[in-house]
Amino acid sequence: MKFIGRKEELKKLSWAINSEELMFGLIYGRRRVGKSELVSHAISNIEYKSLYYECKQVSAESNASGLSDIVSETLGLPKLGYSDIESLLNYIFELSTKEKMVLVLDEYPYLRESVKGMDSILQSLVDKYRKISKLTLIILGSYVEVMKSLLEKENPLYGRVDVTIDLKQMDYYESSLFYPNYSAEDKVRIYSVFGGIPYYNRLVDDAKSVEENIIDLIASPGARLENEVSSYLRSELSKMVNANEVFEALSRGYSKYNDILSQSHVSSGPTLVDVLDKLIKMEVVEKTAPINDSSNRKKTSYRISDNLSLFYYRYVFKYSSQMKIMNSETFYKKYIEKDFEEYYVPHMFENVCRQYLIRENRAGRIEPVIERIGKYYYDNPKNRTNGEFDIVTEDEKGYGFYEVKFRKKQVSNEVIDEEISQVEATGLNCYKYVFFSRSGFNCDKRDNVELIMLNDIFVSE
Repeated sequence: MKFIGRKEELKKLSWAINSEELMFGLIYGRRRVGKSELVSHAISNIEYKSLYYECKQVSAESNASGLSDIVSETLGLPKLGYSDIESLLNYIFELSTKEKMVLVLDEYPYLRESVKGMDSILQSLVDKYRKISKLTLIILGSYVEVMKSLLEKENPLYGRVDVTIDLKQMDYYESSLFYPNYSAEDKVRIYSVFGGIPYYNRLVDDAKSVEENIIDLIASPGARLENEVSSYLRSELSKMVNANEVFEALSRGYSKYNDILSQSHVSSGPTLVDVLDKLIKMEVVEKTAPINDSSNRKKTSYRISDNLSLFYYRYVFKYSSQMKIMNSETFYKKYIEKDFEEYYVPHMFENVCRQYLIRENRAGRIEPVIERIGKYYYDNPKNRTNGEFDIVTEDEKGYGFYEVKFRKKQVSNEVIDEEISQVEATGLNCYKYVFFSRSGFNCDKRDNVELIMLNDIFVSE
């Protein structure tokens, strides 16, 4: 199976793996984001001996036995009799003084859970062998909060990690490489549902329509990903009721704290704060503030940042009873199709365009370089109006305004004039206006207006 994307992460890993000195790497990220696959690919063609062990929720002795079997099998040794992890790891570190080796401990939090003082054991070994070992040690984990704690000053491993990779979801462009046969429009539609999780995107069949993939994978009884969102949440949360309430409110477009509290049945403000904080740490909810008033708590907003979770709560969770007794195609037509095309995808297209700008900015293709990007809050007491513009950037020249149109009609001079007038009426002074359009443009060229076609954002690098 072809490995897709992750160029920067592979570059960092390759540096650590090929070093002749002891290197300690730490990789974390939410479940299904591709941590194991990233490391497996990185070590697949190396000349050195590599030991890959997936830690399990079993006793310390069982984990020691499992790793011993891997060592024996990989190195062609008789069965090892180690019953404790510390002695076994010391043996591996000692071997690495004579030859270059790679040791991967996947799902490290499970090992840490079963072995008392596991962090201290690793710290002691790294310190002891730092100048004489050729080992590259890589630990992985899906419990993001636990893995991040290993980097804190109070932890024994503080200052020992050479390479840290916080593996995030792929952006819209890397995700689109999983379904190259789709049109640009359909790439946006599919990304709007399955986001940047490699595991989900590998399941997409671009020989089928977007509707067929949605029905087959998420929107039908027994679909491959029907219970994916709920099972992931249950693995991290002790109480699902409050999380469901919050997700339902967010999926219906309520983004402000007070609105979420009033629209959900969460018992109290402190409870809501706890739930939101946990969901943010799980990287399924994102907290944002306008770029022109970032310290104002009242203007802070929340959104579901995981596309599959958003789709699930907007359509599947909400109409689960109907889905179980209806024909799948009929269910899609009745409860998904119209809202998906007219509201959901156009809204998600804004996020795609934001990612495009960030991607171009990082590549050095935007001048002057964008320093901030996000929503812009406006307040006009005279007209008693206030609100937010979804995409505004700031650079050394000032503000840039971006309007995103995912509709069949071309963007005309009238549309551009109307948008610019609305922006000027709020007092926002922009030096440029940029329009993204799914269907192209029917307008005149202007010095302060840039036009970007949907196909342009998928142009190969």
